[in-house]
Amino acid sequence: MINLFEIKKEDMEQIYIWFSDTEFLKYYDYYPPNPLKKADVDKMFNYYKESGKSKVFAVRKDNLLIGVAGFDDIIKENQVATLFIGLGNENERGKGYGRKTMRLLLEYGFENLDFHRIQLNVLEFNDKAIALYEKCGFKKEGIFREFALRDGNRYNLILYGLLRNEWIK
Repeated sequence: MINLFEIKKEDMEQIYIWFSDTEFLKYYDYYPPNPLKKADVDKMFNYYKESGKSKVFAVRKDNLLIGVAGFDDIIKENQVATLFIGLGNENERGKGYGRKTMRLLLEYGFENLDFHRIQLNVLEFNDKAIALYEKCGFKKEGIFREFALRDGNRYNLILYGLLRNEWIK
């Protein structure tokens, strides 16, 4: 069973490994996939915790930590946020856990955090993520052309959004 939990101190050792893995980072974010040092990961997760603009969860399958997911760039006054998911445990990818995680995040965002709009960004080569987002009802809203440089090639960043009244529970 997939659930979202608060990140525990003991989770950080696994999270450090994921954020030092260039293959994980290639799909996780649009920033260059450069391995992060523990201090940089701590700084990022401390920002998530302290800023009031983020809500980040540990994704667990039963008791096994398989990823991180949540909301960033929360603007409470506008009731909007940017969603992200990163399944770091390679053995648990491709088993439908991303979809289950997305369902939990959308429910939490729309029902508990009272968001009107949830948005996300994805690089055009991340076909599996794009298919998931579209299955969940996200609408393609725009493209930042040739936004990211990966292995000498330029890739578009695709912008997606989902409004509360479009959300299918």
